[in-house]
Amino acid sequence: MLCRLVKQLLLAELIKRAKVELEQLEGAAKSHRDFATDQEFKAESKYDTRALEASYLASAEAKRVEELKLEIQILEEVDVDASKKLGEIGMGALVELSHQNQTRRYFLIPTAGGTLIKVEDEAVLVVSVFSPIGDALLGLKKGDEFEVETPKETRHYQVINYL
Repeated sequence: MLCRLVKQLLLAELIKRAKVELEQLEGAAKSHRDFATDQEFKAESKYDTRALEASYLASAEAKRVEELKLEIQILEEVDVDASKKLGEIGMGALVELSHQNQTRRYFLIPTAGGTLIKVEDEAVLVVSVFSPIGDALLGLKKGDEFEVETPKETRHYQVINYL
């Protein structure tokens, strides 16, 4: 039960961070969109591209806003009990891996990979299922070993536990 709580805390923190970013980005996109369409900032010459640049920026920010909305939806739908139901590592699993005599915790979800979150005075690295390590973890069980190729080396891991 404690592990379920940790996974729920991790998800809640990821959702909170995404919502904060979404709120900030929506404000920035509106500001840039307003600037781009304001008649006061109409181009003074053919070399004055401020409004055009603002419209490009607003467009890119609007696209990121939609991506963040989708990311939040995906995070809200993560089943933290999936691994327990399947009997193997799956999406929503909290995994303890051993690498070079160090044990670290990883949280396996479809998005937000690379995020480091501190829970219970311990750092947990969020790993996307689309990353090499995330992909390699899917379907494994306690005691399984696997390798991940990196540009510099081949890393060897062992699954200590998963919850």
